[in-house]
Amino acid sequence: MLTALLPQLLCASAERLCQSLINMDSGAIARLKRLQGKQLAFTVREFNVRLVVTAGADRLLFNQHNEVVDCAISTDLASLRQLRDASQLTRLIKADALQIDGDIQVAQQYSFFLQSLNPDWQEALSGYVGDAMAHKIALSIGQLQQYMQQKAGLLEQSFTMLAQDELLLTPGSLELQQFSQDVSEISARVDRLLARLPGVKE
Repeated sequence: MLTALLPQLLCASAERLCQSLINMDSGAIARLKRLQGKQLAFTVREFNVRLVVTAGADRLLFNQHNEVVDCAISTDLASLRQLRDASQLTRLIKADALQIDGDIQVAQQYSFFLQSLNPDWQEALSGYVGDAMAHKIALSIGQLQQYMQQKAGLLEQSFTMLAQDELLLTPGSLELQQFSQDVSEISARVDRLLARLPGVKE
């Protein structure tokens, strides 16, 4: 009974936490609207639980379902700790320790949104503990938040590298440069061929 209720409790707790953070960040709702309607599913295999995050107009909703989502990530606890290392992604995928289905950019967008959350902790705390103590607590929370943002940034960088190197979803700068050079060469060849044809004028 408790095992069945655990995912529901987890979803409810995650929703309340995210809503509190969103409410304390004056610019969060505007950024959240860019994600509205997009769904990200995350599965940790040991728990056999699939959590789905859906962006609403002013909140993040957490629930469970097995329907198609924009992006789905499945991994295990051991591999979860290695996701921050981009060099491990290829190995994890080949070892079937990490599976990504759908639009990887959705995962990047969620990562960016969570990374950019900037709640006004001091304002929220001052009503409970006073301005001086709220200032000290806010400094500590700010340091923790900076640490989490760095980790989120590493995860986003890892997904970007995966998209370019493994899934071939986005071209790198060298690929774009090579493509531009190829187009120029083809255009020059066409011009030379046209110049050789009788009766063809510029």
